[in-house]
Amino acid sequence: MTFTPNSGLVKVWISLVMTGTYKLDEVPNLFNLKPIVSEVINRTA
Repeated sequence: MTFTPNSGLVKVWISLVMTGTYKLDEVPNLFNLKPIVSEVINRTA
């Protein structure tokens, strides 16, 4: 399984990190979830 920036789970984690509910290092290492979330957040920050 490979996540993309448009995947639902990626969008959920992006919103959780952006609102401060979780920190970026708390995103689970599930397939490529953490690198994609990091990439999107770093691109928008």
